[in-house]
Formats: sequence, structure tokens, C-alpha cells
Amino acid sequence: MSTTQPHSAQSQNQQHALASPRVLRWGQHLVTAILLVIALLRQVSAQDNVLAAILISTLFAAWYIAGFITHPANKIHAKPTWWLAVLLLIWIASLFVSAEFMWLAFSLWLLLGHQLTFLPSILWSVVVYAFTLLAPYLHHGQLSIAAVAGPLVGGLFAWGISRGYLQMEQDAQERTSLVDSLMRAQEETTALQEELARSQHEAGIAAERTRLAREIHDTIAQQLSSIGLLAKAASAANDPKATFDVLERIDQLSGQSLNDLRRIIAALAPAELDSQALAGALSRILDDFSIDSDVGTRIDIEPGLPLLDPSLQIALLRTAQSALSNVRRHAQATTVVLSLSYSDDEVRLDIVDDGRGFTPPTGRLQHNTPVGGFGLTAMNRRLNELGGGLDVESAPGEGTALCAHLPLRIAKDNL
Repeated sequence: MSTTQPHSAQSQNQQHALASPRVLRWGQHLVTAILLVIALLRQVSAQDNVLAAILISTLFAAWYIAGFITHPANKIHAKPTWWLAVLLLIWIASLFVSAEFMWLAFSLWLLLGHQLTFLPSILWSVVVYAFTLLAPYLHHGQLSIAAVAGPLVGGLFAWGISRGYLQMEQDAQERTSLVDSLMRAQEETTALQEELARSQHEAGIAAERTRLAREIHDTIAQQLSSIGLLAKAASAANDPKATFDVLERIDQLSGQSLNDLRRIIAALAPAELDSQALAGALSRILDDFSIDSDVGTRIDIEPGLPLLDPSLQIALLRTAQSALSNVRRHAQATTVVLSLSYSDDEVRLDIVDDGRGFTPPTGRLQHNTPVGGFGLTAMNRRLNELGGGLDVESAPGEGTALCAHLPLRIAKDNL
């Protein structure tokens, strides 16, 4: 099969090349030259009007060649009608010199069928046929059946070939026009693809900047905020041991900030998830929060929680970090409860504090909903991007409850 198809395609290409308008045009020139030479040789061999035959043959050949040189041959009906009319007059004159020049009628029928429109080509072909009947009668005084039937068959054949040749040129021009249109369409498609690629690249840059802003806010910015609060506490403390403990905690947080910064630069997954599952990572950041804020904490993890897709783990972990940072800076809470649960189609992270609360927007937050600060807005956007959302329930003096929910996707390694 693999060897037959290329051979067949090559054969089709060869057939197409042999039947191309350029090949047919040169074939017409060759036929005209052969017929002219035959007519001249027959007249010379008869030793009758030799000089006149040579002159009229030269004139016919020169006018024929001049027409194809001075006018483009790659256009349909490109030859002017006056050129064709002069050629016919030269041929008619040659018939009075010798009846042998009636052989050129075959070439004239080819030209008439190709250069004229349908009806004129038929009418002038009939005129040429009439002169082919007149020539032998003028020179020999008689007209045989062969002299009538031969030119008739040859004329019909030549005229049919020329019309087929004309149709091939029309098809070739249509194919060329179609190819040009396809090339222009391809160029436009390429330009659109390049424009789309640029737009996607710019959108990717914007999305990456947003992601980095969230990463920095959820990690380094909050750790630096904690370091600032601890530094103020250390400067106000009079107990050297307490100051030493605070400085030791600042050193730990600065180390974590440096590690997170290196991870962000390397575009790796959160450091907390590198060596432990989500539940363990949440427990660790909750313990760190309790140490830094002196707020009581409790964590409830539903048993049997599957290993979630990394994108879900990252989103939930960053949501917990941002929420705990808000509690520490604004809530003035004494207790924080963090719960992680799941159902058949959803995983939920609830963070509840008993702080002073606030008045949140009514209903479920929508994408890009401004909620009073970058923290909650960034949490909401992060969850929206994964098909989830953020619910906020709070009232002044009654604490705050955040619920982050995402569609459940289990990590492939856990299947």
C-alpha cells in the first residue's frame, strides 16, 4: 500500500503535466510548423509556383510567430481579432498559390476554437471549411468525396480539441485564483494565530502576576507582618527570656520567608506540601498561628480524607494561611476552629473564630467581588479559578465563619 500510493500520485502528476495548457500550446505550434513544412515541400516537389509558395509560407510563419511573441499567451482570448483576421487572409492567399496549403486549415481551426468565443468560432470555422473545399476545385477543377469528408472530420476534431484546450486554461485560471485565495486566507489565519498567541501570552503574564501576588501575600507578606508584630512585642518586653523567645521565633519566620521566596522563584508547589499531606500542613500552620498570637486553636479533620489534587491542596492551604492572618490582625479572637471535610463531590475548609466580627457582603461572594481587603478577595479569586467559592458569615461582635469549598478532585497518584 505504501509503495503503490506514491507511484499512483506520481503517475497522476505526470498525466497532469502532459495535459497542461503550456504543453498543448507548444503542441499546437509544432503541428502548425509540421503542416506548413509539409505543404511547402509538396509544392516544391511539384515544381510549380515554388518562389510564391516560399514567400507565402514565410509570410504566414512570420505573422504567426509575431502574434504569439507580441501578445501574452497565458490569457484566454489574448490574441486580437485583427491578428487572426490577417492570418486568415494570408492563408486564403496561399490557397490561390497552391491547394497544398489547405493542410494549414487544421491549425487555423485550433486557433479559432481557442481564440474566439463559442458562436464566432463556429461561424469562422465554417468559413475555413468552405475555403478548403474551394481550393482543390480552383486548382484541379473537381471535388472528390475525400476532399469533402477529410477536412470536415479534421475540422470537427481540431475545433473540439481547441475548445477542450480553452476549458483547461479556464480551469487552470480558476485553480490559480483559488490557490491565491487559499494563500491569502492562510496568511490571514497565520496573522490571527500570531495575534491570538500574543494575546494568550499577555493573558498568561497577567495571570502569573496575579498568582505571584497571591503567593507573596499568603506567605512572605504575612510572615513579614508576623515578624513586625513580634519585633514590637520584643521591644516592649522587659523580660530577657521573653525577648529571647521572640527573637528565636523571628528567626524561624525569617527562615520560612526565605524558603517560600526561593520556592516562588523556582515555581514549585508550596513548601508545606512537599513532605506532608494537607491535614498535616494545616495542623502545622495552625500551631504556628497559636504560638505567634496566643489564640487557642482546634483542628477537626474528617477521617478518610483522600489525597486531593495538588491544585486543591495549594488553594485550601493558602486560604487557611490568609484567613488566619486576617484573624490575627483584625479579629481579636480567643479561639479559632479549623475544620476540613468532604462529600462525594466537594471538599470544604471551615475557619471559625469568636472575634469581633464585621458586616460582610450579603450572599455568596462572586468572582472579583471586593470584600474590603486584598486577603478575602484573593481567596475568593483563587477558589473561583478552580470552580469553587468562598462563603462568609459574620456580624459585629459575633465572630466570623469562612467556608472555602471546591469540587472534589482526587490526586492521580491516589487512584
